[in-house]
Amino acid sequence: MAVLANQRVAYFNGRIVPEREVVVPFRDRSFLRGDAVFDSTRTFGGRPFRLRQHVDRLYRSLRYLRIDPGLTPDEMLSISEEVLARNVHLLDENSDYWISQRVSRGTDAAGDEGWEHSGPTVIVECMPIPLKKRARLYRDGMDVVVPAVRRTPPEAFSPRAKTHNYLNLVMGDMEAHAVDPDAWAVLLDVNGNLAEGTGSNIFLVRDGRLYTPQERYVLPGISRRVVMDLAEAEGIPLVEADLDLYDAATADEIFITSTSLCICPVRSVNGNPVGAVPGPMTRRLTDAYVRHAGFDFVAQYLRHLDTAAAGR
Repeated sequence: MAVLANQRVAYFNGRIVPEREVVVPFRDRSFLRGDAVFDSTRTFGGRPFRLRQHVDRLYRSLRYLRIDPGLTPDEMLSISEEVLARNVHLLDENSDYWISQRVSRGTDAAGDEGWEHSGPTVIVECMPIPLKKRARLYRDGMDVVVPAVRRTPPEAFSPRAKTHNYLNLVMGDMEAHAVDPDAWAVLLDVNGNLAEGTGSNIFLVRDGRLYTPQERYVLPGISRRVVMDLAEAEGIPLVEADLDLYDAATADEIFITSTSLCICPVRSVNGNPVGAVPGPMTRRLTDAYVRHAGFDFVAQYLRHLDTAAAGR
């Protein structure tokens, strides 16, 4: 594909093709058993954020699942940059992408199907972030619902691997959405402490200290790490600890971190209101995150509220 296309393209097993041509065989183990890993970063104004760290985490997940993608981390990084370069012209001035790398173990084939590709399935793709859908979260704050579904314990499978098998989190989301279709689920671990949500980590503020669940029970998000580093730079005391629903109910502030949201304030947990939305520490860390990224993601989200109001 020598010229830029007028539709999104993706890398698929050695070629860059139109997105609609990325067709995975039904015998691929990602479909049959969720036997695949992935990672995603986002762009800020079309520029990728911490892409190397996300690719490095992808390769840790691959090593944990014993999948060899047939590409080095540097090659995966280069492919990701090329896929973004082929798609970035499709962004408007107020939109951004997730950039995702997806690797499955490949096909469970009898051998007579005639699949064109054998070995691991490798996909690198871009997807627009739903900024308009999530914009109100930065105006009003996020409502968190804690479902009865518990997070898979590390004794069964490490939550630190980012895999395609999201059913545990999907079931938690479904339960939370039955209570409130707009809620954000945060699951408890098997000990009754706060763990994580789909692609998100949780932070609590109390008495000038910042608290977050222990890494053993959660996927340690890149955005989580950014906030922890920023807290250290800002001189904010940080504690990784077991945190239960009492801690959430008595917190001065709560916020969620994720790749696409970065930092987003929480206004309630299970219907219990949080004191300040956003509170002073959330604002301080958000401002530090904006400076670190060199991009005002809060303003980007809020502009979509202005666009929606203008369209009425």
